[in-house]
Amino acid sequence: MERLVPAEIEAYAETHSMPESPVCRALREETQRTMDYAQMLVGPLEGAFLKMMTQLVGATRVLEIGMFTGYSALCFAEALPEDGRVITCEINEQSAALARHYIAQTPVGKKISIRMGPALDTMRTFTGSFDLIFIDADKTNYLNYFRRSLDLLAPNGVILIDNVLWSGEVLKQPPPDESTAAIQELNRTVANDPRVTAVLVTIRDGILVVRRAR
Repeated sequence: MERLVPAEIEAYAETHSMPESPVCRALREETQRTMDYAQMLVGPLEGAFLKMMTQLVGATRVLEIGMFTGYSALCFAEALPEDGRVITCEINEQSAALARHYIAQTPVGKKISIRMGPALDTMRTFTGSFDLIFIDADKTNYLNYFRRSLDLLAPNGVILIDNVLWSGEVLKQPPPDESTAAIQELNRTVANDPRVTAVLVTIRDGILVVRRAR
């Protein structure tokens, strides 16, 4: 992932945001040491943003689409009340194994439930609503994830969609690959959907914040 914000600016923002927990720091460091595509990890600044959004929404039920090694799931769990729950979807067993290791080390881990398998299949099994839904999985399915998430969203809930700037590739026409095209389509669709209002926030690789229109 190409850095869109200068490293020193991001470091300054991290320093002046809510701190990273020790378990998240340890997980981040091991992910960076041992995992391919470690840049997919949600870092301290975006993690703080996810925590803040969880608290602002007053969430008790969170759905995460794409867990990777569990950093963001832990951020949600840390921000949720004692009876809060995170359901997180993952397809890669190697990354899920690392996530389980760290989730088991912290009391907030009891709030996290991991569902293995294709996320769209998992999402079809849900009946209740979610206060916050975080989409951070395969980009070619982003529009499908968004559409199903809107069905599952609580009336006052929020959908957060990661990587919607895609290292600046979204500016390119024609799009250079399928993932870029899919993100461009998602961004256009959300911007023109009368059922929702949205703001694209330039944190890290771009986060689309979506809620139902009032």
